[in-house]
Amino acid sequence: MSVSKNSFPASLLFKAVPVVLLLLLVFPCPAQRKKKPTGKPAPVAIIFDTDFGPDYDDAGAMGMLHAFADKGEARILATVASNLHPLVAPGIEVMNTYFGRADLPVGAPKTAGVNMGSSQRWLDTLAARYPHRLQKTSDAPDAVAVYRRILASQPDKSVTIVSVGFLTNLRNLLESGPDSFSPMNGRDLVKKKVKQWVAMAGIFPDGKEFNIEKDAASSQIAIDGWPTPVLFSGFEIGKEVKTGLRLIREGHPDSPVREVFAISIPKSKDDANGRMSWDQTALLVAVRGTSPYYDTQKGRFITKSDGTNGWQEDPAGPHTRLIRKMPPERVAQEIETLMMHQPVRRK
Repeated sequence: MSVSKNSFPASLLFKAVPVVLLLLLVFPCPAQRKKKPTGKPAPVAIIFDTDFGPDYDDAGAMGMLHAFADKGEARILATVASNLHPLVAPGIEVMNTYFGRADLPVGAPKTAGVNMGSSQRWLDTLAARYPHRLQKTSDAPDAVAVYRRILASQPDKSVTIVSVGFLTNLRNLLESGPDSFSPMNGRDLVKKKVKQWVAMAGIFPDGKEFNIEKDAASSQIAIDGWPTPVLFSGFEIGKEVKTGLRLIREGHPDSPVREVFAISIPKSKDDANGRMSWDQTALLVAVRGTSPYYDTQKGRFITKSDGTNGWQEDPAGPHTRLIRKMPPERVAQEIETLMMHQPVRRK
């Protein structure tokens, strides 16, 4: 039967419509097949664990942490002290308060651990000049309880732990038992809730690094027993990245981050070209990923009881370490810009 376009029978039209609809459902049009999700990636959920005292790169890292949160790249779940010094938790709270997050949970160890202040006395200045509620570190809640409460409330495999200090809290967390927050022991809770741990720790391929050595027993237990992927930003990575001079020149005069660097750099003869940025590099890759900043190598972190470490390359290993890629000066520029960030209310 020959049919012109002006004489298509109505009966055939009604029969064709269901077939066409079925084909569209099974084989969507090209535009539908190629459509990609739009919008920014979800912010990285972070628990930030810091010794905040012996060195002042921690202050720079905390400025970056809040910059990432203000930009929607990170969601800060808690800020935890790994240092027993009385001014550490108040100093952390100074940073949180300045950036408009005074209610962030702050925890501190309730066990034996390292007690070290700042040789340049910048912790004293922060406590004296800036608002905070905690009067001393021992007033803060137990770090393990903070960890367990936060982890239990988060989706599975969603939390990134960033440690830029001693591993006391992480050892205590792994060894913790069931409580009112979760019926799981610490290791199982970490395995269920933590996506990855990013640590400023170790020196590669081998050596003795401050964060590992000062509580060597906890370092060995935490690293050897950790049940999720671990990414290490080693001493040799941050050593090359110098920051602080532009922050002092151009940063906001009220910023506690700038204050810390302005106090400390003139007192440190080795920092004429800026301070080494160990903690900042760890946080940078925790939030933005390793590319384009660094290459990586899989392997196993070899712990030793005296606080020294080695590295065994292994494509199937549980650990990853950063390897230099982008020139350190370019990394420094990006980090320092983040360190100079100001909360919206201060524009």
